[in-house]
Amino acid sequence: MDFELLDGYLLDGRPAKASVVEQLAKLPHSGPAAPFLEGIRLLGERTPDLALMAVRLVLAGKVADDAAVSAVRDAVQRVRAGDESARREYASIVG
Repeated sequence: MDFELLDGYLLDGRPAKASVVEQLAKLPHSGPAAPFLEGIRLLGERTPDLALMAVRLVLAGKVADDAAVSAVRDAVQRVRAGDESARREYASIVG
């Protein structure tokens, strides 16, 4: 899967959340990501960013436990605050 849209939203706020949610809602609802994708379909733009971070992990074949989602959240917050080195950390977490 190409994560450019999702990563772009999480790290840079582009594209808009609505575009990302629309694309994710179109994905097949099967496998470990199914509950996340169904929630995204139901919530639309109200989908919390933490859920988008969790689905990013799951779609990449990673575990979306508390520690992993918290690590992604922390890296995302640092990138959004201007810490460019946090992009490498984000990449290493999400694979």
